[in-house]
Amino acid sequence: MDRTILKPAEQAPSELGKRVRAARLFHGYTLETASRVCGVSRSTLSKIENGVMSPTFDVLQKIVHGLKIDLSELFGSASKPNVGGRRAVTRKGAGQPHAAGCYEMELLATELAKKAMHPFRIRITAHSLDAFTEWGRHEGEEFLFVLSGSVCLYSELYAPTHLEAGDSIYFDSRMGHAAVSTSDEDAEVLWIIDEGYAPYDSEAKPLANGRSARPA
Repeated sequence: MDRTILKPAEQAPSELGKRVRAARLFHGYTLETASRVCGVSRSTLSKIENGVMSPTFDVLQKIVHGLKIDLSELFGSASKPNVGGRRAVTRKGAGQPHAAGCYEMELLATELAKKAMHPFRIRITAHSLDAFTEWGRHEGEEFLFVLSGSVCLYSELYAPTHLEAGDSIYFDSRMGHAAVSTSDEDAEVLWIIDEGYAPYDSEAKPLANGRSARPA
């Protein structure tokens, strides 16, 4: 299996943190205010801004909605107009890397802003549900396609679902969920998140320069 596609070290958490801080200051928010607006604890926001915490997608989603910015902007991609006929090509290994918890992500099509869908190529490093401290849970729907290895998707409302390479699953993101690799090697998946509505309105501001319940 090709293990060169994801290079988390190339996306320094401090750079993402600087962009979160810039977006917060653009609105004139203190950490306390941003915490209330985003629904993320003050300590978590502070750790992200200072580069000592790598946020999960759930937390990133809360931040981009609370601060009215685009997910791609947090990873240094230029914002493009929301017009028809758009397209984006991501060459192998050219996506934006981001490591968070049990998932090593490569964000795809990051040059397009205001996307309804967020595609990721993800290496699942967890091989046991014990590796998770909380469910993934956020707005929208998701599609997961297993590229290599095998995966078990745990969720609140269904029995564990075992998937082999070539299998896929579509599910409601609001339902708590966690995916683990059940193969000897880390599994790799294509993971697409559709937030189910236009995630960023026309008044979204550009960036300025520069343990809940444990899965049962």
